[in-house]
Amino acid sequence: MKAIRIWIAVAAIAVLQWHPVVASEDAASNADRKLTDHPEIAGALALIDRWLDAYQAYEQIPGISVGVVVDQNLIFSKGYGYANVRRQRPATPETLYSICSISKLFTSIGVMQQRDAGRLRLSDPVADHLDWFDVKNAHPNGGPITVESLITHSSGLPREADFPYWSAPDFAFPNRADMIARLAQQETLYPASTYFQYSNLALTLAGEIVAARSGKGYAEYVRQHILEPLSLDDTQPNFREDEYGKRMAVGYSARHRSGERSVVTKFDSQAIAPAAGFTSNVTDLAAFASWQFRLLKNGGSEVLDASTLKEMHRVHWTDPDWKTTWGLGFVVTRAGDDTLVGHGGSCPGYRTAFAMLPKHQLAVIVMMNANGVNPQKVSQGIFKAVGPALAAAKKPPSETPEDLSLYEGVYDAQPWSGESAIVQWGNKLVVRGFPSDDPMASLIKLKRLKGHEFRRVRDDGDTPGEVWAFEVDDAGDVVSVSHHSNTDKKLR
Repeated sequence: MKAIRIWIAVAAIAVLQWHPVVASEDAASNADRKLTDHPEIAGALALIDRWLDAYQAYEQIPGISVGVVVDQNLIFSKGYGYANVRRQRPATPETLYSICSISKLFTSIGVMQQRDAGRLRLSDPVADHLDWFDVKNAHPNGGPITVESLITHSSGLPREADFPYWSAPDFAFPNRADMIARLAQQETLYPASTYFQYSNLALTLAGEIVAARSGKGYAEYVRQHILEPLSLDDTQPNFREDEYGKRMAVGYSARHRSGERSVVTKFDSQAIAPAAGFTSNVTDLAAFASWQFRLLKNGGSEVLDASTLKEMHRVHWTDPDWKTTWGLGFVVTRAGDDTLVGHGGSCPGYRTAFAMLPKHQLAVIVMMNANGVNPQKVSQGIFKAVGPALAAAKKPPSETPEDLSLYEGVYDAQPWSGESAIVQWGNKLVVRGFPSDDPMASLIKLKRLKGHEFRRVRDDGDTPGEVWAFEVDDAGDVVSVSHHSNTDKKLR
């Protein structure tokens, strides 16, 4: 498994100034109107929908489930492809995936609950809470390994417990007794609190501390004190073998040279569950994001004190290169002028991304049942489309856009690209060629000229571009579009 780092430094997000509270008099009259009815939001989501449909197909990803959260609302959620290819079971927002390292967020919350209950301090040496913690300290001058260093990946511990659990085909995760016994044969890689070293072993030990201080088994504690209070009924600290191939997506490998993907063996993370064992879905992770937005906005206490969650979202570790930063459990980094908070996950057969812009109460969840794929790239594309649209949605539209849905669809772009999607965005049409890693790059904007003719709107907004003419058959359906003296047939 590879460390998941969510780097979404996109300029489009930097201009995002949207807030979910309606403030102006003009906007007050639209307070009851759904956010997704706004033409800017509707256009952005329509483009994202077409992009994701093409992305899943061209990247040959078995299944993708996606959600976009604004404050307390899941404004967009959809699945693409299949959770189970052989049985043709569609991927949906309710499909369960292994979320792997996103598990670390729940473990870190448990640590902070114990801190707030007075049962530990972040500065405590790990040995104060785990009497069996006897890893060899190869750098005694570096000081003790602390609780905080575990959840900021600055402990100096090795990346993994000493077992080959990321190796196919068996994925041999250790049980708790074996993990503890083998720990005595491991030693630190670096002095404590010196360098960032992503470590599943560290977060496994953090989960052990939660269990030791609470007096309950780790899984029991997390269910009772985090998952159940937040009504995250589909989130569990284990692989859902009972739902495998049904609600639980089948995991697939990276593509072989043949272009095929093979089914990946099911796994049981056992002792490593606090670092990598959870399963969840888009719907639950959307609720997880909304809880954080709610707590940050309203204050008070709900599972955590608001001040504790803010503390977790702040940078608590900066590497000597000043490039790698981490919060308490959370990845915390810059996205333009904003702070991005979240985590990613990568387990055998599954890749996931959970990313939030707390300042703007905007979150994106992406879940895929394959390796060799990049959910962070998808979440970046969604942020780039939705962020500016939310900024524009601060104000009601200046006019009610005419219905241009007749022209929407997928058009043949072979052999130059796979296809072109045309969707309505506000009072214009936008055209984007697929496949593409970025839904917002090289957008063509069209404004109606007359009848079925549109003219391209150049980026300067003033100089008119070429004419795009749609051909309509006797039944009133669009069959093609012509531009620059060439014609693209409508496929669907």
